[in-house]
Amino acid sequence: MNNPLAYLLVIAFFLTSCGGGKLPERKLTFAFLTDIHQNAGNTDNRRDGFISAVDMAVKSGAQFIITGGDMVDISGMGVNIPKSLADSLYAANKKILDDSGLPYYPAIGNHDRYFNHDEGFDIGDELFESYFGRSYYTFEVSGIKFFVLNSVRFTDNKTYTLGDEQMQWLNSELAATSVDQPLVLSLHVPLYSLYYPVVEGKILDLDVVADFAMIRDAFRGHNLRLVLQGHQHVYEEIFSQNVYYITAGAVSGNWWRGSYHGTEEGFLLVHVDVENAFTWEYVDFGWEKK
Repeated sequence: MNNPLAYLLVIAFFLTSCGGGKLPERKLTFAFLTDIHQNAGNTDNRRDGFISAVDMAVKSGAQFIITGGDMVDISGMGVNIPKSLADSLYAANKKILDDSGLPYYPAIGNHDRYFNHDEGFDIGDELFESYFGRSYYTFEVSGIKFFVLNSVRFTDNKTYTLGDEQMQWLNSELAATSVDQPLVLSLHVPLYSLYYPVVEGKILDLDVVADFAMIRDAFRGHNLRLVLQGHQHVYEEIFSQNVYYITAGAVSGNWWRGSYHGTEEGFLLVHVDVENAFTWEYVDFGWEKK
C-alpha cells in the first residue's frame, strides 16, 4: 500500500472494529488558574484579562476552577496599601469568580497576604480567609480528593513553609484517606522547580517550600497523581516517583506585559477519564497588551 494516509485509515478501522481504538470516557475537566496579580490601578487592563481567562475556562468545559495564589497584589516589597483598598481588590476578584457560575477553590499566594499589626492582621492569611474561608482544606469531586495548602507561611529565616499546625492537619487528613484514592495537591510556592537553573543559570534553594521533604513523605504510600504549583510564572513539568509536578505558568504572564521566558499568559486545563488517567494542556487565552 503506497498511500500512507490510506494505511493509517486501515489501522484506525481495525482498532475501532476490535474495540482497541476506543478511548476511555472523560469524567472530569477542571481549570487551574494561578498568578493573576490584580492591582489597585488595574494597570494594563488586568481585570479584563482575568475575566477573559475565566471565560475561556468556562468555554473549555471546566467543571470547576482552582486558583493557585497571587490573585491580588497587596503584599511584597514596597507594597503598603490601606485595608479598604485590599478589600476592594479581593471583592472584585471574588465577583469575577462568582460570575463564572463554576465552583472555585482558591489557594493563597505570597502576594495575597495582608499585614497590619495594629488591626490584628499578623499572620497575613486573615483577609484571604474572610473572603474565601480556611487557607488550607480538602474537597472531593468524582472520587478524587483535592488538597489545597497554604505554602506562604514564613520560617525564621524567611523561607516559605506550611508550619507545624498545618503539617499536623495534613498528616491527620491523610491518615483518614484511603491509600487507593487518587489525590491532587494544589499550592502556590512549588514543592519542586527548576526555575533558577533553567531561567537564571544558577542553583538556589529559593522559592520552593522549605519543608518539601516532609510534605513529599506525608503523601508517600498514597495515590498522589498531580501537584499543581504557581509562583514562578513559567510552565514546567517535573515527573518524579510517579507524580507530576506542574508549574502552571501565569494568567498574568509577565505581570500583564506579555509572555515570560516563553510562557504566554494562560492556565492549565486538566482532564480525568473514567480510569483516573490524568491529561492536561496549557491554554493561551489570547490576551494581548493594549
